[in-house]
Amino acid sequence: MKSIEFTDLQANAAQLISKQWMLITAGTPDSFNCMTASWGGVGFLWNRPVAFIFVRPNRHTINFIEQHERLSLSFMPESYRQDLIYCGRNSGRDVDKMAHTSLKPMVLASGTPAFEDADLVLDCRKMFKTPLQQADFMDWNEVSPSFYAAEVNPLHLLYICEISDTLVRDE
Repeated sequence: MKSIEFTDLQANAAQLISKQWMLITAGTPDSFNCMTASWGGVGFLWNRPVAFIFVRPNRHTINFIEQHERLSLSFMPESYRQDLIYCGRNSGRDVDKMAHTSLKPMVLASGTPAFEDADLVLDCRKMFKTPLQQADFMDWNEVSPSFYAAEVNPLHLLYICEISDTLVRDE
């Protein structure tokens, strides 16, 4: 993979996150977890490139995110769709995701785990976290039934992370 300036990224972020999905990965090379996500975005905040992600507090990956300063966002080619589905449906509490998928971990220069076959990897440093709160929704009755109807679906935590490196497949 090669490092590029975030502003030189040619990919459509809306398509990447909503259609291609991403693997949020946190931990160390020896102990990490990843989860599939399709909610988030990228842009500029506080005069720097940022990614924002949403993670439910009951996800196993949250423990790794909370314990480490950094995380990665890996955007895999379509050929990895089944692996992304598996990582979204199965918890690292119960299974070894690497043993059940064709994902190949790699370690970024920052020491953050990511995936070597990704088309794009964003190496991120956490800057901000806040829980979503029902009182802050303008349209709670419209959103709630679809996404937060049961106690097993708690409101997400929002993380804003500085993108410290943007890596693309070196063709």
